[in-house]
Amino acid sequence: MMNANPEPAAPRDPPAITRARRISRVLDDLVRIPGTRRRVGLDPLLGLLPGLGDWIALVVSLDLLFSAARMGVGAATLTRMAGNLLLDALVGMVPLLGDLFDLGWKANRRNLALLEAHMRDPARTRTRSKWVIGGILGAAVTTVGVGVWAGWLVLRWLVGLL
Repeated sequence: MMNANPEPAAPRDPPAITRARRISRVLDDLVRIPGTRRRVGLDPLLGLLPGLGDWIALVVSLDLLFSAARMGVGAATLTRMAGNLLLDALVGMVPLLGDLFDLGWKANRRNLALLEAHMRDPARTRTRSKWVIGGILGAAVTTVGVGVWAGWLVLRWLVGLL
């Protein structure tokens, strides 16, 4: 006998989420390093190409960021996502150190987690992102302030020597 009320099909993820997962996997987690639980993607491998490798990975990673923007992710979360990519790109440009950093940072995985969190609970993700952005801005202002203060002290010391 047929069931009159079949279970509804599970909702499908939007194509943008599926593509974001694919990008994250390819760039950050494509293959497992033998003998470990760690995974590595193309991002650190592309970083080995002098000059272009980090830029290629960044351009591909931007697709995930643009998809998030098209899906209505808020400015604070998009800023966090862009910060993840910027940090990955800037540190990634340092020879050897950048490639080692890419093995652990996994910017695309972080951005995918932010996108998925936004899909589950947009308000909570927006609030957390605002706190992170506020902390980053606070740290930047403090760093600049300390630099200006230290510069002032050095200038006073130099003038005192004259």
